[in-house]
Amino acid sequence: MRAQIVQIVPLIALLSLTACGEQGQMPAARQMAPEVGVMTLKPQEAEISTVLPGRVVAYQVSEVRPQVTGILLKRDFVEGAEVKEGDLLYEIDPVQYKAALASAEASVQRAEATLVSVRLKAARKTQLLQTNAASQQDVDDAVAAYKQGEADLHAAQANRDTAAISLDRTRVTASISGRIGKSTITPGALVTASQSTAMTTIQQLDPVYVDLDQSTSEMERLRSEIASGKLKRPAGGVQVELLMESGKVYGHKGKYGFTDTSVNESTGSVSSRAIFANPDRLLLPGMYVRARIVAGVDTAAILVPQRAVSRNPLGQAVAMFVDRDGKIEQRTLDLGEAVDGNWLVRAGAKAGDRLVVEGTQKALPGAPVKTVEVTVDRATGLTVSPIRQAEAQPAAAATER
Repeated sequence: MRAQIVQIVPLIALLSLTACGEQGQMPAARQMAPEVGVMTLKPQEAEISTVLPGRVVAYQVSEVRPQVTGILLKRDFVEGAEVKEGDLLYEIDPVQYKAALASAEASVQRAEATLVSVRLKAARKTQLLQTNAASQQDVDDAVAAYKQGEADLHAAQANRDTAAISLDRTRVTASISGRIGKSTITPGALVTASQSTAMTTIQQLDPVYVDLDQSTSEMERLRSEIASGKLKRPAGGVQVELLMESGKVYGHKGKYGFTDTSVNESTGSVSSRAIFANPDRLLLPGMYVRARIVAGVDTAAILVPQRAVSRNPLGQAVAMFVDRDGKIEQRTLDLGEAVDGNWLVRAGAKAGDRLVVEGTQKALPGAPVKTVEVTVDRATGLTVSPIRQAEAQPAAAATER
Protein backbone atom coordinates (compact mmCIF):
# COMPACT_ATOMS: atom_id res chain seq x y z
CA MET A 1 0.00 0.00 0.00
CA ARG A 2 2.80 2.33 0.87
CA ALA A 3 4.52 1.50 -2.43
CA GLN A 4 1.43 2.44 -4.33
CA ILE A 5 1.27 5.80 -2.55
CA VAL A 6 4.90 6.43 -3.40
CA GLN A 7 4.18 5.76 -7.08
CA ILE A 8 1.10 8.00 -7.16
CA VAL A 9 2.88 11.04 -5.64
CA PRO A 10 5.34 11.49 -8.56
CA LEU A 11 2.51 11.03 -11.05
CA ILE A 12 0.45 13.80 -9.40
CA ALA A 13 3.52 16.03 -9.33
CA LEU A 14 4.12 15.37 -13.05
CA LEU A 15 0.51 16.19 -13.96
CA SER A 16 0.74 19.39 -11.92
CA LEU A 17 3.89 20.45 -13.72
CA THR A 18 2.30 19.70 -17.13
CA ALA A 19 -0.74 21.79 -16.29
CA CYS A 20 1.42 24.65 -15.10
CA GLY A 21 3.46 24.42 -18.29
CA GLU A 22 0.36 24.63 -20.46
CA GLN A 23 -0.89 27.64 -18.49
CA GLY A 24 2.51 29.26 -18.89
CA GLN A 25 2.62 28.57 -22.63
CA MET A 26 -0.72 30.27 -23.37
CA PRO A 27 0.38 33.76 -22.28
CA ALA A 28 3.72 33.16 -23.97
CA ALA A 29 2.00 32.40 -27.30
CA ARG A 30 -0.02 35.53 -26.98
CA GLN A 31 3.10 37.51 -26.18
CA MET A 32 4.82 36.06 -29.28
CA ALA A 33 2.10 37.43 -31.65
CA PRO A 34 3.64 40.14 -33.89
CA GLU A 35 2.60 43.72 -33.41
CA VAL A 36 1.18 45.57 -36.44
CA GLY A 37 -0.06 49.09 -36.98
CA VAL A 38 -3.61 49.37 -38.27
CA MET A 39 -5.88 52.18 -39.36
CA THR A 40 -9.65 52.01 -39.27
CA LEU A 41 -11.10 52.96 -42.64
CA LYS A 42 -13.55 55.85 -42.64
CA PRO A 43 -15.53 57.51 -45.44
CA GLN A 44 -13.79 60.64 -46.72
CA GLU A 45 -14.49 63.34 -49.27
CA ALA A 46 -12.20 62.99 -52.28
CA GLU A 47 -11.88 64.60 -55.67
CA ILE A 48 -12.15 61.93 -58.34
CA SER A 49 -9.89 62.64 -61.27
CA THR A 50 -8.85 60.89 -64.43
CA VAL A 51 -5.55 61.25 -66.29
CA LEU A 52 -5.78 61.45 -70.08
CA PRO A 53 -3.05 61.62 -72.74
CA GLY A 54 -3.00 64.66 -74.96
CA ARG A 55 -1.16 66.79 -77.52
CA VAL A 56 -0.60 70.53 -77.55
CA VAL A 57 -2.17 72.34 -80.52
CA ALA A 58 -1.64 75.98 -81.52
CA TYR A 59 -4.59 78.26 -80.88
CA GLN A 60 -4.39 79.69 -84.40
CA VAL A 61 -2.23 78.73 -87.40
CA SER A 62 -1.65 80.90 -90.47
CA GLU A 63 0.21 79.53 -93.48
CA VAL A 64 1.60 82.50 -95.38
CA ARG A 65 1.27 82.22 -99.17
CA PRO A 66 1.71 84.86 -101.90
CA GLN A 67 -1.43 86.18 -103.56
CA VAL A 68 0.40 87.68 -106.54
CA THR A 69 3.13 86.41 -108.84
CA GLY A 70 6.56 88.02 -108.92
CA ILE A 71 10.18 88.01 -107.80
CA LEU A 72 10.74 88.11 -104.03
CA LEU A 73 12.81 91.17 -103.21
CA LYS A 74 13.14 91.10 -99.40
CA ARG A 75 12.34 89.21 -96.22
CA ASP A 76 11.46 91.55 -93.34
CA PHE A 77 11.28 89.28 -90.27
CA VAL A 78 13.55 87.21 -88.05
CA GLU A 79 12.79 83.50 -88.10
CA GLY A 80 11.42 82.25 -84.77
CA ALA A 81 10.50 85.74 -83.55
CA GLU A 82 7.17 87.05 -82.35
CA VAL A 83 5.23 89.05 -84.95
CA LYS A 84 2.07 91.09 -84.68
CA GLU A 85 -0.90 91.19 -86.98
CA GLY A 86 -0.16 93.54 -89.89
CA ASP A 87 3.65 93.31 -89.63
CA LEU A 88 5.46 93.28 -92.99
CA LEU A 89 6.93 89.86 -93.77
CA TYR A 90 7.94 89.82 -97.47
CA GLU A 91 8.21 92.29 -100.35
CA ILE A 92 7.50 91.14 -103.92
CA ASP A 93 8.71 93.17 -106.95
CA PRO A 94 5.88 95.73 -107.49
CA VAL A 95 6.97 97.20 -110.85
CA GLN A 96 4.41 95.48 -113.08
CA TYR A 97 1.64 96.07 -110.56
CA LYS A 98 2.44 99.79 -110.37
CA ALA A 99 2.21 99.93 -114.16
CA ALA A 100 -1.09 98.07 -114.12
CA LEU A 101 -2.47 100.51 -111.56
CA ALA A 102 -1.37 103.50 -113.65
CA SER A 103 -3.09 101.99 -116.72
CA ALA A 104 -6.26 101.43 -114.72
CA GLU A 105 -6.17 105.03 -113.49
CA ALA A 106 -5.93 106.22 -117.11
CA SER A 107 -8.90 104.08 -118.06
CA VAL A 108 -10.94 105.68 -115.30
CA GLN A 109 -10.02 109.17 -116.51
CA ARG A 110 -10.93 108.22 -120.09
CA ALA A 111 -14.28 106.83 -118.99
CA GLU A 112 -14.98 109.99 -116.96
CA ALA A 113 -14.26 112.20 -120.00
CA THR A 114 -16.45 110.09 -122.25
CA LEU A 115 -19.23 110.21 -119.69
CA VAL A 116 -19.19 114.04 -119.68
CA SER A 117 -19.58 114.13 -123.46
CA VAL A 118 -22.47 111.66 -123.68
CA ARG A 119 -24.23 113.27 -120.71
CA LEU A 120 -24.23 116.67 -122.43
CA LYS A 121 -25.35 115.12 -125.71
CA ALA A 122 -28.25 113.37 -124.02
CA ALA A 123 -29.30 116.66 -122.36
CA ARG A 124 -29.28 118.54 -125.66
CA LYS A 125 -31.26 115.86 -127.49
CA THR A 126 -33.87 115.94 -124.74
CA GLN A 127 -34.29 119.73 -125.14
CA LEU A 128 -34.52 119.47 -128.94
CA LEU A 129 -37.25 116.87 -128.61
CA GLN A 130 -39.47 119.45 -126.89
CA THR A 131 -39.32 121.68 -130.00
CA ASN A 132 -39.56 118.71 -132.40
CA ALA A 133 -36.02 119.50 -133.62
CA ALA A 134 -34.92 115.93 -132.76
CA SER A 135 -36.64 112.62 -133.06
CA GLN A 136 -37.48 110.32 -130.20
CA GLN A 137 -35.00 107.78 -131.62
CA ASP A 138 -32.18 110.31 -131.38
CA VAL A 139 -33.05 110.98 -127.75
CA ASP A 140 -33.19 107.26 -126.92
CA ASP A 141 -29.80 106.67 -128.52
CA ALA A 142 -28.26 109.59 -126.60
CA VAL A 143 -29.66 108.36 -123.26
CA ALA A 144 -28.43 104.82 -123.96
CA ALA A 145 -24.96 106.15 -124.78
CA TYR A 146 -24.98 108.02 -121.46
CA LYS A 147 -25.90 104.91 -119.47
CA GLN A 148 -23.21 102.97 -121.35
CA GLY A 149 -20.70 105.63 -120.35
CA GLU A 150 -21.68 105.27 -116.69
CA ALA A 151 -21.20 101.49 -116.88
CA ASP A 152 -17.81 101.93 -118.54
CA LEU A 153 -16.75 104.28 -115.76
CA HIS A 154 -17.79 101.81 -113.06
CA ALA A 155 -15.89 99.00 -114.81
CA ALA A 156 -12.79 101.18 -115.09
CA GLN A 157 -13.02 102.05 -111.38
CA ALA A 158 -13.33 98.37 -110.48
CA ASN A 159 -10.26 97.55 -112.58
CA ARG A 160 -8.39 100.33 -110.82
CA ASP A 161 -9.36 98.92 -107.41
CA THR A 162 -8.24 95.45 -108.49
CA ALA A 163 -4.90 96.80 -109.64
CA ALA A 164 -4.50 98.67 -106.34
CA ILE A 165 -5.23 95.47 -104.38
CA SER A 166 -2.68 93.53 -106.42
CA LEU A 167 -0.07 96.22 -105.80
CA ASP A 168 -0.85 96.16 -102.07
CA ARG A 169 -0.42 92.38 -102.01
CA THR A 170 3.19 92.71 -103.13
CA ARG A 171 3.73 93.56 -99.44
CA VAL A 172 2.98 90.29 -97.63
CA THR A 173 1.86 90.97 -94.04
CA ALA A 174 1.01 88.82 -91.00
CA SER A 175 -2.65 87.94 -90.73
CA ILE A 176 -2.40 86.94 -87.03
CA SER A 177 -0.10 87.63 -84.09
CA GLY A 178 2.16 84.81 -82.93
CA ARG A 179 5.52 83.12 -83.37
CA ILE A 180 6.75 82.85 -86.94
CA GLY A 181 8.63 79.82 -88.22
CA LYS A 182 11.43 79.43 -90.72
CA SER A 183 11.16 80.83 -94.23
CA THR A 184 10.93 78.29 -97.05
CA ILE A 185 11.93 80.83 -99.71
CA THR A 186 14.74 83.35 -100.13
CA PRO A 187 14.96 86.71 -101.90
CA GLY A 188 15.43 86.39 -105.67
CA ALA A 189 13.10 83.43 -106.02
CA LEU A 190 9.92 83.48 -108.08
CA VAL A 191 6.67 83.11 -106.16
CA THR A 192 3.29 82.46 -107.72
CA ALA A 193 -0.18 83.39 -106.59
CA SER A 194 -1.79 80.80 -104.29
CA GLN A 195 1.13 78.38 -104.56
CA SER A 196 0.83 75.11 -102.63
CA THR A 197 4.02 75.63 -100.64
CA ALA A 198 3.70 78.09 -97.76
CA MET A 199 6.38 80.76 -97.52
CA THR A 200 6.30 80.50 -93.71
CA THR A 201 3.89 79.67 -90.88
CA ILE A 202 2.68 81.76 -87.94
CA GLN A 203 1.33 80.04 -84.81
CA GLN A 204 -0.44 81.74 -81.94
CA LEU A 205 0.94 80.11 -78.79
CA ASP A 206 -0.84 82.03 -76.04
CA PRO A 207 -3.24 80.51 -75.29
CA VAL A 208 -2.94 76.97 -76.66
CA TYR A 209 -5.28 74.02 -77.04
CA VAL A 210 -4.66 70.55 -75.58
CA ASP A 211 -6.49 67.77 -77.41
CA LEU A 212 -7.30 64.80 -75.14
CA ASP A 213 -8.52 61.25 -75.76
CA GLN A 214 -10.81 59.42 -73.32
CA SER A 215 -12.17 55.89 -73.65
CA THR A 216 -15.92 55.58 -74.03
CA SER A 217 -16.10 53.11 -71.12
CA GLU A 218 -14.41 55.56 -68.74
CA MET A 219 -16.67 58.38 -69.91
CA GLU A 220 -19.78 56.25 -69.44
CA ARG A 221 -18.68 55.21 -65.93
CA LEU A 222 -18.16 58.81 -64.80
CA ARG A 223 -21.47 59.91 -66.29
CA SER A 224 -23.37 57.10 -64.58
CA GLU A 225 -21.76 57.85 -61.20
CA ILE A 226 -22.69 61.53 -61.51
CA ALA A 227 -26.22 60.67 -62.62
CA SER A 228 -26.68 58.26 -59.70
CA GLY A 229 -25.47 60.84 -57.18
CA LYS A 230 -22.36 58.90 -56.17
CA LEU A 231 -20.27 61.76 -57.52
CA LYS A 232 -21.05 65.45 -57.22
CA ARG A 233 -19.92 67.91 -59.86
CA PRO A 234 -17.06 70.19 -58.70
CA ALA A 235 -18.28 73.55 -57.37
CA GLY A 236 -16.01 75.51 -59.70
CA GLY A 237 -16.75 73.38 -62.77
CA VAL A 238 -14.48 70.84 -64.39
CA GLN A 239 -10.82 71.59 -63.59
CA VAL A 240 -7.92 70.53 -65.78
CA GLU A 241 -4.22 70.55 -64.94
CA LEU A 242 -1.30 69.39 -67.05
CA LEU A 243 1.43 66.95 -66.14
CA MET A 244 4.59 67.60 -68.14
CA GLU A 245 6.83 64.84 -69.48
CA SER A 246 9.15 65.45 -66.52
CA GLY A 247 6.27 64.75 -64.12
CA LYS A 248 5.96 68.36 -62.96
CA VAL A 249 2.58 70.06 -62.82
CA TYR A 250 2.14 72.93 -65.27
CA GLY A 251 1.74 76.28 -63.53
CA HIS A 252 -1.57 77.31 -65.15
CA LYS A 253 -4.84 75.44 -64.87
CA GLY A 254 -6.94 75.00 -67.97
CA LYS A 255 -10.56 75.40 -68.90
CA TYR A 256 -12.49 72.49 -70.32
CA GLY A 257 -13.65 73.32 -73.84
CA PHE A 258 -15.81 70.73 -75.56
CA THR A 259 -16.19 67.01 -76.27
CA ASP A 260 -16.39 65.74 -79.81
CA THR A 261 -19.69 64.34 -81.05
CA SER A 262 -18.22 61.20 -82.63
CA VAL A 263 -16.08 58.24 -81.56
CA ASN A 264 -12.77 57.38 -83.19
CA GLU A 265 -13.44 53.98 -84.74
CA SER A 266 -9.80 52.86 -84.65
CA THR A 267 -9.16 53.69 -80.96
CA GLY A 268 -12.66 53.62 -79.46
CA SER A 269 -12.02 56.96 -77.77
CA VAL A 270 -13.66 60.38 -77.78
CA SER A 271 -11.67 63.56 -78.31
CA SER A 272 -12.06 66.58 -76.07
CA ARG A 273 -10.29 69.91 -75.89
CA ALA A 274 -9.04 72.17 -73.12
CA ILE A 275 -7.47 75.62 -73.33
CA PHE A 276 -4.43 76.77 -71.34
CA ALA A 277 -2.64 80.08 -70.90
CA ASN A 278 0.93 79.90 -72.21
CA PRO A 279 2.64 83.23 -71.45
CA ASP A 280 6.13 81.70 -71.15
CA ARG A 281 5.77 79.55 -74.29
CA LEU A 282 6.53 76.38 -72.32
CA LEU A 283 3.88 74.48 -74.29
CA LEU A 284 4.75 73.95 -77.94
CA PRO A 285 2.55 72.44 -80.67
CA GLY A 286 2.97 68.68 -80.91
CA MET A 287 4.22 68.28 -77.33
CA TYR A 288 2.97 65.17 -75.49
CA VAL A 289 1.36 65.90 -72.12
CA ARG A 290 -1.01 64.27 -69.67
CA ALA A 291 -4.03 66.07 -68.29
CA ARG A 292 -5.59 65.42 -64.89
CA ILE A 293 -9.30 66.20 -65.03
CA VAL A 294 -11.28 66.51 -61.78
CA ALA A 295 -14.56 65.00 -62.90
CA GLY A 296 -16.43 64.97 -59.58
CA VAL A 297 -16.33 64.74 -55.78
CA ASP A 298 -17.03 61.49 -53.91
CA THR A 299 -18.37 62.43 -50.48
CA ALA A 300 -18.03 58.89 -49.05
CA ALA A 301 -14.83 57.58 -50.60
CA ILE A 302 -12.82 54.74 -49.04
CA LEU A 303 -9.11 55.51 -49.37
CA VAL A 304 -6.16 53.27 -48.52
CA PRO A 305 -2.50 54.33 -48.49
CA GLN A 306 -0.63 53.18 -51.57
CA ARG A 307 2.20 51.81 -49.43
CA ALA A 308 -0.23 49.34 -47.81
CA VAL A 309 -1.16 47.77 -51.15
CA SER A 310 0.89 45.17 -53.02
CA ARG A 311 0.38 42.89 -56.00
CA ASN A 312 -0.04 39.12 -56.05
CA PRO A 313 1.45 36.87 -58.79
CA LEU A 314 -1.71 37.43 -60.86
CA GLY A 315 -1.17 41.19 -60.78
CA GLN A 316 -4.17 41.79 -58.51
CA ALA A 317 -4.05 44.45 -55.81
CA VAL A 318 -4.01 42.91 -52.32
CA ALA A 319 -3.86 44.29 -48.78
CA MET A 320 -3.76 42.88 -45.24
CA PHE A 321 -6.66 43.38 -42.82
CA VAL A 322 -7.28 42.32 -39.23
CA ASP A 323 -10.58 40.49 -38.79
CA ARG A 324 -12.84 40.37 -35.71
CA ASP A 325 -10.84 37.48 -34.21
CA GLY A 326 -7.61 39.47 -34.36
CA LYS A 327 -6.18 37.42 -37.20
CA ILE A 328 -4.65 38.55 -40.48
CA GLU A 329 -6.87 38.37 -43.56
CA GLN A 330 -5.58 39.04 -47.08
CA ARG A 331 -8.10 40.62 -49.48
CA THR A 332 -8.14 41.42 -53.17
CA LEU A 333 -9.07 45.03 -53.87
CA ASP A 334 -10.64 46.69 -56.87
CA LEU A 335 -8.80 49.99 -57.06
CA GLY A 336 -9.75 53.20 -58.79
CA GLU A 337 -7.89 56.48 -59.14
CA ALA A 338 -4.90 57.68 -57.13
CA VAL A 339 -5.88 60.42 -54.67
CA ASP A 340 -3.06 62.22 -52.83
CA GLY A 341 -0.86 59.19 -52.17
CA ASN A 342 -3.84 56.89 -51.63
CA TRP A 343 -5.87 54.50 -53.76
CA LEU A 344 -9.60 54.86 -54.12
CA VAL A 345 -11.19 51.49 -53.31
CA ARG A 346 -14.18 50.53 -55.43
CA ALA A 347 -14.63 47.05 -53.92
CA GLY A 348 -12.94 44.84 -51.33
CA ALA A 349 -12.99 47.18 -48.32
CA LYS A 350 -15.57 49.19 -46.42
CA ALA A 351 -15.87 51.64 -43.59
CA GLY A 352 -14.87 50.14 -40.22
CA ASP A 353 -12.33 47.65 -41.65
CA ARG A 354 -8.91 47.61 -39.97
CA LEU A 355 -6.15 47.91 -42.58
CA VAL A 356 -2.58 46.89 -41.77
CA VAL A 357 -0.24 49.77 -42.65
CA GLU A 358 2.76 48.98 -40.40
CA GLY A 359 4.48 45.63 -39.95
CA THR A 360 2.99 43.98 -43.02
CA GLN A 361 6.16 41.89 -43.43
CA LYS A 362 5.36 40.19 -40.11
CA ALA A 363 1.70 39.60 -40.92
CA LEU A 364 0.84 36.17 -42.30
CA PRO A 365 -2.69 35.29 -43.41
CA GLY A 366 -4.53 33.47 -40.63
CA ALA A 367 -1.99 34.35 -37.93
CA PRO A 368 -3.05 36.24 -34.79
CA VAL A 369 -1.52 39.68 -34.25
CA LYS A 370 -1.45 42.47 -31.74
CA THR A 371 -2.82 45.73 -33.16
CA VAL A 372 -1.78 49.31 -32.54
CA GLU A 373 -3.90 52.11 -33.97
CA VAL A 374 -1.83 54.48 -36.11
CA THR A 375 -2.50 57.77 -37.85
CA VAL A 376 -1.82 58.19 -41.56
CA ASP A 377 -1.25 61.61 -43.12
CA ARG A 378 -3.51 61.73 -46.18
CA ALA A 379 -1.30 64.11 -48.16
CA THR A 380 2.06 62.35 -47.62
CA GLY A 381 0.97 58.79 -46.81
CA LEU A 382 3.38 58.73 -43.80
CA THR A 383 2.29 57.12 -40.55
CA VAL A 384 2.70 58.28 -36.95
CA SER A 385 2.74 55.14 -34.82
CA PRO A 386 4.11 53.78 -31.53
CA ILE A 387 5.66 50.91 -33.53
CA ARG A 388 8.10 53.14 -35.37
CA GLN A 389 8.85 55.10 -32.20
CA ALA A 390 9.60 51.87 -30.34
CA GLU A 391 11.85 50.65 -33.15
CA ALA A 392 13.64 54.00 -33.25
CA GLN A 393 14.45 54.06 -29.50
CA PRO A 394 16.77 51.00 -29.44
CA ALA A 395 18.54 52.29 -32.53
CA ALA A 396 19.03 55.68 -30.91
CA ALA A 397 20.30 54.08 -27.72
CA ALA A 398 22.77 51.96 -29.66
CA THR A 399 24.04 55.06 -31.42
CA GLU A 400 24.58 56.83 -28.11
CA ARG A 401 26.63 53.87 -26.81
